[in-house]
Amino acid sequence: MLQFLRPSLRRHIYAHLLMVLVDDAGGAYPRIDHSPWNGCTLADFVMPFFLFIVGVAIALALKRVPNVKYAIRKITLRTLKLLFWGILLQGGYSHAPDDLSYGIDMKQIRWIGGFVAFVIYMVTTFSLYVPDWSFVVYHHDKPERFTVKCGMRGHLGPACNAVGYVDRQVWGINHLYNQPVWTRLKACTFSSPGSGPFRKDAPTWCRAPFEPEGLLSSISAIISGTIGIHYGHVLIHFKIDVWGMRTPFLFLEWIGMNAMLVFVMAAQGIFAAFINGWYFKNPDNNLVNWIQQHVFNDVWKSERVGTLLYVIFAEITFWAVVSGILHKLGIYWKL
Repeated sequence: MLQFLRPSLRRHIYAHLLMVLVDDAGGAYPRIDHSPWNGCTLADFVMPFFLFIVGVAIALALKRVPNVKYAIRKITLRTLKLLFWGILLQGGYSHAPDDLSYGIDMKQIRWIGGFVAFVIYMVTTFSLYVPDWSFVVYHHDKPERFTVKCGMRGHLGPACNAVGYVDRQVWGINHLYNQPVWTRLKACTFSSPGSGPFRKDAPTWCRAPFEPEGLLSSISAIISGTIGIHYGHVLIHFKIDVWGMRTPFLFLEWIGMNAMLVFVMAAQGIFAAFINGWYFKNPDNNLVNWIQQHVFNDVWKSERVGTLLYVIFAEITFWAVVSGILHKLGIYWKL
């Protein structure tokens, strides 16, 4: 019988391997990191492709659940679990891997990432009026207020777009992501497209928060998942053998079988933070930094190449091996 390439395999190619690659190597290679505003890079494909494959997996998984009430109960329970982990890991409570502290002021927690699957209403970008708005930045616990001049409609730039306005009104500006990628724009830093200090003449909005997973962004997320569901229904009736090869991709299946473990420990940096917690005299003198510097950067005489190889071998390959061992032992972390 022909066998379709497993959704768990494809889902975690996008969700974990590419996520780890673009997040951890994107600083060295800005061309694969998120585009600061206009444009599209490898990182910008990760979330849409992941949601598409999630939709495919939903269709294939629910076809084995004939009881509607049981399916609803299972979906509701898993949704609540995902919301909990989303708020805990993405909401700001965890500062891993570089910052060893934990906790967050409830006035600043990011609720939006957990609610990406819900849409309350939709507004038209070109018709919504965006007034002037202000925000506060804390420097050594001293607040400084900035004001962004808008008073316009149909603006598609970072400062006065309707997407940001809706999120500020619905969620509150304190609950938005305070490290948006637009800080890498030329208007904000001379290091563009990489990260760097703000220019002296940088506009005020460069320091402002912005939510990339906000209310209106949920619309495109739902569309990607819905398309995947319909594609999954097609696959139920037409099983396709994509490559006819399974063995070379077993490590991806292992990662897919322990997806939650790899996401929490690798993609969110919890394991690296645990290792960083054991240091000598200075927090920077830890095993993770030593391996990256001496095993990769110094050997290849390049921080960029060393960073990329570190991500591929010390992160992706390492967790593929760990997932394979856990699979052989029958140990899985499931929601």
